[in-house]
Amino acid sequence: MTTSTTAAAEAAQLTPAFDLDADRLAAELAAVTSHTWNVQRTHTCGGQVGQPAPIDWRVLPLRSLGGDADRTDPGGPGPQPFAPTRWLKQLPYLARLLDQVPAPLNAVRLMALGPGAASTPHCDPKYRLDRGLTRLHIPIVTTPDAVLVLDGVDHRWQPGTLWYGDFSREHLVRNTSRAVTRVHVVIDALLTAELASWFPASWHELLARGEVLLNRPTPATAPAWPTALPYNVLLPSGFADFDAAAPLDGSLLPAHLDHADGEGDGLALTVAGRSFALLPAGDSGEWRFSGWSEQRTLQPGPDGGLLLRVRRGRALADRHVPAAPPAP
Repeated sequence: MTTSTTAAAEAAQLTPAFDLDADRLAAELAAVTSHTWNVQRTHTCGGQVGQPAPIDWRVLPLRSLGGDADRTDPGGPGPQPFAPTRWLKQLPYLARLLDQVPAPLNAVRLMALGPGAASTPHCDPKYRLDRGLTRLHIPIVTTPDAVLVLDGVDHRWQPGTLWYGDFSREHLVRNTSRAVTRVHVVIDALLTAELASWFPASWHELLARGEVLLNRPTPATAPAWPTALPYNVLLPSGFADFDAAAPLDGSLLPAHLDHADGEGDGLALTVAGRSFALLPAGDSGEWRFSGWSEQRTLQPGPDGGLLLRVRRGRALADRHVPAAPPAP
């Protein structure tokens, strides 16, 4: 298979920097299967949690927004950052593997597709390389009767392997087994140069030169914001609208920037009635939305305003917005 800088296959088996012990992962499941997992839910870019899946497709959240042990949706930008849930503490081997993934992690879920369950064809459009967002799978329990159909290609990924799939393409899952429940670890991660090195050689040209957004690691310590907080600023309406095709466009809306919870190293942005946790993007002074990639960042400008940046693959656009005038 060959991969150009403009097209990629629908999936790739990755070679991580650690060995995957399939038996150990399967044995750990016993610690978290004494109860029935909740049915998975979707999540919109507008921050809304969708209805439960109409099939036997169940989820145990290992990382979720705010560390909520009951949220089965993948989450996204919002007022809380992603954090481990209490379930992850019961899976120490898997937790160590996740710590070795060289990329910022969003949601991590155990996803169980029951016997006879089949999803409808659908796309998850935000998981695109040009947005810097990826979805990875580690199969734990499977059967020849369980299949992922991704962009028309059948996949039966096996335990002891790690896979990337382009889930922005049309796909479905189907389990025609009468007895076996298929269980995968599903990891939502930002694409970094270190994670890209795990892809096969046929992908290297695309990842090095194609329309791919490589994120920087999140620093362990957030840099200090150089101007006094809180303060008000004006943002284009598209910037905090994750469905917007032109994030730098739209009328200017009043926004409020402050320390998260009024104190600490984190930042919070409030605009159009929604609040967003912000995380530092590398060490350049840029901040990204927690639950999103460096596709959108902001950083303080020299005059108290903000410099907004939007990336799509390797393309970069920016816009300076002024601080809001003081209230009369």
